[in-house]
Amino acid sequence: MTEPRQQALEYVRRNRDRFLEELKDFLRIPSVSTDPAHRADVERAAAWVAERLRAAGAPHVEIMPTDGHPVVYGEAPAARADAPTVLVYGHYDVQPPDPLEEWESGPFEPTVRGENLYARGASDMKGQVMATIAAFEAVARSGPLPVHVKFLIEGEEEIGSPSLPAFLAAHADRLRASISLNPDAGMIAPDLPTITYGLRGLAYFELRIYGPAHDLHSGLYGGVVHNPAQVLCELIAGMHDAEGRVTLPGFYDRVRPLSEEERAELARLPMGEDFYLRNTGAPALWGEAGYTPVERATARPTLEVNGLLAGFTGPGAKTVLPASAMAKISMRLVPDQDPDEVYEQLRRYLEERAPRTVRWELIRMAGVRASLTDRRHPAVQALSQALEMVWGRRPVFKREGGTIPIVTQLQELLGVESVLTGFGLPDDRFHAPNEKLHLPTWARGIEALTLFFYNYGG
Repeated sequence: MTEPRQQALEYVRRNRDRFLEELKDFLRIPSVSTDPAHRADVERAAAWVAERLRAAGAPHVEIMPTDGHPVVYGEAPAARADAPTVLVYGHYDVQPPDPLEEWESGPFEPTVRGENLYARGASDMKGQVMATIAAFEAVARSGPLPVHVKFLIEGEEEIGSPSLPAFLAAHADRLRASISLNPDAGMIAPDLPTITYGLRGLAYFELRIYGPAHDLHSGLYGGVVHNPAQVLCELIAGMHDAEGRVTLPGFYDRVRPLSEEERAELARLPMGEDFYLRNTGAPALWGEAGYTPVERATARPTLEVNGLLAGFTGPGAKTVLPASAMAKISMRLVPDQDPDEVYEQLRRYLEERAPRTVRWELIRMAGVRASLTDRRHPAVQALSQALEMVWGRRPVFKREGGTIPIVTQLQELLGVESVLTGFGLPDDRFHAPNEKLHLPTWARGIEALTLFFYNYGG
C-alpha cells in the first residue's frame, strides 16, 4: 500500500471517535424537509454540511438556493489536472420521526446502544454523508488529492427532490464529472460488502372508475347498475395472467433480457426464498414464472396495486352501491422501458377491457426511467477493490428493486453514471421508529471510501 493511502487510513482510525461525535451533532438537527415548521432546521443542516466540508479541506463551498431547500455544493481540485472527477451525491434532509411513542430514545437525541447508533437519519442518510466527508478529509490531510472531488448535498430527497432537475440543468457545467459516488444504497449484511449497479424505474398512476351520479341503495339498484368497485377489481385482476406476467399490451416489448453472466452474479446474493419469507412474513412467495425471487424483485418489471378505495369502509354494515372507485397503481420498470410508453400501454388495456357501463380516468403521477451502470466502469472496479481490501472478500453486485431519481437525472441531464454503495443494513429501520446505524460497518465504510479515492485516481 502506498504511503499516502496508509497515512489516510491511519488518519481515519485516529479520528474515528471525533467523526462519530460530529455525526451525533449532525443528527441532532431535525431537518425534516416535508414540514414547513422545520424550515429553519433544514437551513441549519445545510449550514452544518457546508462548514463541515470547509473544515475537511474543500477550498470552495457554497450554499446554493433552489425553489425549495438549498443545495450544498463543494469543490476540491486534484494535484493533476487530468485526474478524474468524482461528484459525491447525498442529502441532509430526513423523514418525519412519527410515531414518537415508538422510539426507545429521542429521534433527535443520538444514542449508542450496543454496536448501533439510534437517531432519525442515522442510516438514511446523514451517516453515509458523514462517512464520505470523513473519507475525503482523510485523503485531503494525507497529501495531494488523487481525484477532483465535487459535492452535491441536497435537502429535498425525502420529498422527491422536486427542485433538483432544474438545479442540475442550470448548473450542468459546474457539475460535470467522470462518475457520481452515491452512498445511499446500503449493504445486504455486515460481512457482505455490496455494490448496486442497477435501479428500477417507476411509473405511478391513479385509476378512477365512475358509475352512477351518486351512491345507490344496493338492494334497489344492485344487479341493474354496474358496480364501479366490481369493475375496478375485475380490471385489476386481469392485469396479471396465471404465470404472474403483466398483461398490458406491449409491456415486455422493450424489457432487456438478463444475461446468463448477470443471472450468475445475482445468484451469489444471499437472497433466496427464505430471505424474502423471513423479511416479509408472507405465507408463500408469488411472482413471474421462470425467475428467481431476487431476479423478480430487482431485475424484472412489475405492476402492483398500492391502494384501493370504494364505497363504505367504516365499522358495521351499509348496503351501498358506490358511485366511484379508485386504485393507486405503480409499475417498477427495467432498462429500456419508457414511462410514457407504459402509460399508453395501460390506456390501451383499459380501452380494450373497461365496459361501457362505466367511465374511467387515468392520472399520471410519476415517471422515472431505470438506470444501469456498467460493472466494468473504472470507478466501479475501484470501489470493488476498495471494499475487498477492507472486508477481505469480493463484494457482491446487486440490482435494487426501488428507484433513486437522482441517478437517472444525472444520466439524462449530465451524462454522468453513478456508482452506488453505502453502509446501511436491511434492519436499520430507515423511515421507521428506532432508525439505527451499525457502527462497525460504518467505520469500515469510511476506510473503503478512503481507498476508493486513491484507487480511482491511481
